[in-house]
Amino acid sequence: MTKFHLHLVSDATGDTLLSLASAALAQFEGAESERHIWPMIRSEAVMAPVIAAIEKNPGLVMFTLVDHNLRQILWDECRRLQAPCVPVLDPIIGALENFLGVQSRELPGRQHIMDADYFERIDAIHYSLSHDDGQAVDDFGRADVVLVGISRTSKTPTCMYLANRGLKAANIPMVPGIPLPEEVLNLKDVLVVGLTASPDRLVQIRRNRLQYLNQDGDTDYVDIQAVKEEVINARRLFASKGWPKIDVTRRSIEETAAAIISLHTQRLEDLAGNGAK
Repeated sequence: MTKFHLHLVSDATGDTLLSLASAALAQFEGAESERHIWPMIRSEAVMAPVIAAIEKNPGLVMFTLVDHNLRQILWDECRRLQAPCVPVLDPIIGALENFLGVQSRELPGRQHIMDADYFERIDAIHYSLSHDDGQAVDDFGRADVVLVGISRTSKTPTCMYLANRGLKAANIPMVPGIPLPEEVLNLKDVLVVGLTASPDRLVQIRRNRLQYLNQDGDTDYVDIQAVKEEVINARRLFASKGWPKIDVTRRSIEETAAAIISLHTQRLEDLAGNGAK
């Protein structure tokens, strides 16, 4: 196991920097970082304790700073301390400047401005919260995507992730012996995605859930044959309705959401293409 200090210096919240660092570190097995996150660094006074911390705990420095003076201070101090220093957004911004033929605006925290996209995300989050677990099915027609799946296929967290990406996402569980509402079965102009998983994995997750809730574990809810039947019936329904299905057994929430976003994007492109004809 390789352990090291990682200093993340940002003039905004640091969320973008943290995401990029996490994505990069995921490619290095056995590497473990102690992360020091320094958000809202917008003055020399605030930068001073950052430099002191880098000197105390030497390691890799990654930053997103647009202020030229602060960038230079960090560069100079890292050079003095012989600490590698990486401006992670520079290659992307440079490529965009070359492609667009204009200079960047160099405004700190610009991605967090309360523009139309911001309010769309807030609206999507409110929608997903009020249409979780089969609530308000008569309003599912306003959704960008509706997730249908048997219990413990991560419908709710996936919807919340999608909402944070600006998609109105509703979900409804498939319960053995109870048909889905007609409002869901008859959806026409909404992307409906079926979620499924391997029976073994579902039983494991459900047993853990029942144990956490101190509930009886001797039910069809965790019976392997009953769960297999649930999975078969779900797949049959998805196929009969022509709904795309995603097996979440070995997928993270982010990976499942990425697949759904791809389906949504493709659907929009198909609709635009048909409209053009």
